[in-house]
Amino acid sequence: MQPKELIQKWVTLFNEGKAPELAELYHEDAVNHQVANTPVKGKSAIREMFKNEFSQADMHCIVENIFEDGNWAILEWKDPMGLRGCGFFQVIDNKIKFQRGYWDKLSFLRQHNLPIPNN
Repeated sequence: MQPKELIQKWVTLFNEGKAPELAELYHEDAVNHQVANTPVKGKSAIREMFKNEFSQADMHCIVENIFEDGNWAILEWKDPMGLRGCGFFQVIDNKIKFQRGYWDKLSFLRQHNLPIPNN
């Protein structure tokens, strides 16, 4: 599976809120680093991260663009509330090895009426 195809599958599972199936797209030792948060290391921790996030907010990823360059896929996205972001996925042996995402955490928290950290 090419990186672009894998990320299309990732978006489908993300939009369905399927944390266990989403986590299966990652290597056992994968890293998911949403730059507004501490990096999450390992498939089981990534599964728990998605499970927790899906329980806190109704999230939906609308694809604006998916680009592919070698073993990397780049996802430009928006959500129904207008938040935009970009994710970079390194795909090795048909699984995500590394992911980095950029988005405005403060806007996200406000849009979903979630608590804003004091630090």
